[in-house]
Amino acid sequence: MTPLRINLEADEIPKHWYNVVADLRQPPAPPLGADGHVVTPEKMGAIFPGPILEQEMSAQRWIEIPEAVRQIYAQWRPSPLIRALRLEQALGTPAKIFYKYEGVSPAGSHKPNSAVPQAYFNKIAGTKRLTTETGAGQWGSSIAYAGQMFGLPVRVYMVKVSFQQKPFRRSMMQTWGAEVFASPTDRTEAGRRALAADPNSMGSLGLAISEAVEEAAADPGVCYTLGSVLNHVALHQTVIGLEAKKQFDKIGLYPDVIFGPCGGGSSFAGIAFPFLSDKLCGEKRAQNLRCVAVEPTSCPTLTKGAYAYDYGDASGYTPIMKMYTLGHDFMPPGIHAGGLRYHGDSPLVSQLLFERHIEALAVPQVATFAAGVQFAQAEGIIPAPESCHAVRAAIDEALRCKETGEPKVILLALTGHGHFDMASYDKYLSGGLEDYEYPTEAINESLKHLPKVG
Repeated sequence: MTPLRINLEADEIPKHWYNVVADLRQPPAPPLGADGHVVTPEKMGAIFPGPILEQEMSAQRWIEIPEAVRQIYAQWRPSPLIRALRLEQALGTPAKIFYKYEGVSPAGSHKPNSAVPQAYFNKIAGTKRLTTETGAGQWGSSIAYAGQMFGLPVRVYMVKVSFQQKPFRRSMMQTWGAEVFASPTDRTEAGRRALAADPNSMGSLGLAISEAVEEAAADPGVCYTLGSVLNHVALHQTVIGLEAKKQFDKIGLYPDVIFGPCGGGSSFAGIAFPFLSDKLCGEKRAQNLRCVAVEPTSCPTLTKGAYAYDYGDASGYTPIMKMYTLGHDFMPPGIHAGGLRYHGDSPLVSQLLFERHIEALAVPQVATFAAGVQFAQAEGIIPAPESCHAVRAAIDEALRCKETGEPKVILLALTGHGHFDMASYDKYLSGGLEDYEYPTEAINESLKHLPKVG
């Protein structure tokens, strides 16, 4: 029998997170305030607790994972690395396809990898309540779960299009005790302005961030939590790739190419950064490694955006970060991969792309669902719509290997299951989904509104 599942024991959960900043040739560009000056830790402290800020600004290569966090990780970690043998056979490819499956977490995705430590560090810092945004609901449900683990109340601003498309993720959050509001709301100034401009606004991640940040900044007992983009979130997610490296070592293999879905960039960072460390440090086995971030053509941040300083939210409440961006007032269409509907990308992922250490690829919506169905029929797991982007790219790479005869090792991040996304699959199966390529003119118009900094 061909072994398909490579497991680790609980005591093999990483004891440290990996910080890619330590291996960058150039330090990351600092976050700026609206005045163009570097944001001080004191200003960031209005919405984040001290321990999180230390991680956000750290250049230390290894940052210890607290035992209390590892103990909760042990509820589902280490997650399995699985060989997609039946998919390989269906494709007739000589490539070996592996997926790191994060759908085994309580929330069904990779998001608790950061939600748990964020809740922990807020708890020890004395935070009284957490506020956040969510797109597809995976982050919102994860921070609701993590807040419950540490006795912290949570309030979630959920992008309205996802609030309507994914009612059961909303139910998950409420089951774990969180309050959930469809964004834009009339609870915040940012929400009221958006509704005044468009009473039928379906919202965006950037707008929901504005609402959550506004609330946190107004109350010293409340801190904001973010599910992607920032350095500390990318840091926490590296447990994915660190485990995967151990798992590949067990079978004597190493990936030739890694695919991860990319919206804000946290799951891509999680799977790719620990392997990219080998390449940045000159290890021979990683010399030709390719790491590819896969995004939707309807929200083509890395492939069509500008590498520039921009706000992380729609209203300009957050610091200005250097990243690939479509413009902070970019309003993406209501695609069914709600977790990828963000105007910007992680500054670390963006820097690595700009310096050509990684690649980016945009794929259309219908093709991603076709890949998700093909994967489900071969492997049994129905992927989340976000994960389908990496699946699409992996299948296409495997088919290229079929043409060339190359026996590549392909690794993809299967970031979560699609059990709460079946309405989207239903729309695909009935022929109701359409591709949408965001117009270049609309992107250019949005980019005109980037903040002017030196």
